[in-house]
Amino acid sequence: MADPTPVFDDLRAESDELDAVVADLEAERWTLPTPAPRWSVAHQIAHLAWTDRSALLAVTDEDAFRTLVEKALTAPDSFVDDGADEGARLPPAELLASWRQGRAALDAALRAAPPGARFPWYGPPMSAASIATGRIMETWAHGQDIADALGVVRAPTDRLKHVVRIGVRARDFAFAAHGLPAPGEEFRVELTAPSGELLTYGPEDAAQRVTGPALDFALLVTQRVHRDDVDVRAEGSDADRWLGIAQAFAGPPGDGRPPREDAR
Repeated sequence: MADPTPVFDDLRAESDELDAVVADLEAERWTLPTPAPRWSVAHQIAHLAWTDRSALLAVTDEDAFRTLVEKALTAPDSFVDDGADEGARLPPAELLASWRQGRAALDAALRAAPPGARFPWYGPPMSAASIATGRIMETWAHGQDIADALGVVRAPTDRLKHVVRIGVRARDFAFAAHGLPAPGEEFRVELTAPSGELLTYGPEDAAQRVTGPALDFALLVTQRVHRDDVDVRAEGSDADRWLGIAQAFAGPPGDGRPPREDAR
């Protein structure tokens, strides 16, 4: 069994990097709108704090987590927004402190999890490493919304490999979310990480292929950009269809983002 510590370290680093972006914001900048409809900078951090707390319950108190899931099922279309709204109403300093406390507690709980343990989640049960990988994806994606709102350009890191991995593994889910049958054959995916490392998935001789920068693929599968605005290429009709519907997150398909004005 692989040591999950590097994944936990990457989650900590991703969170700390986003923390540095918002730590010294003036109160009025927390209210700036982000590309996510109706969500401000505060909503984005509140959502991360809420989901960190959910993950902490999953790891440390399964009964409390099941109660949370039951509550969510009573309002499946609004419970995510409701949680973000509640947190966004807090004073920025209080919201920031809550996020920091929650993610520190989750970090400690994940590191203390017994090897091989699996924990309940909104889908299939997950290992501690899988929970951390999901938190990296969400932290990075919502961090991108915040960076866009603030006009901040973030330097990409090889932590993107976690986002890429989820995006690739979620291929069949993306097809199912759109009511489409999953392709019967594996795809070859070749993506270049910021360091220059080549991230590869699937058989080398696959007819269906996806290539490009890992950053662009991560932006696409988290639906932070329109497909027209990234340099991700598909060979084969099934691969091409996938790039039009890809998503690395659970739940129904998102609305995506429109093309950039300057790209039209």
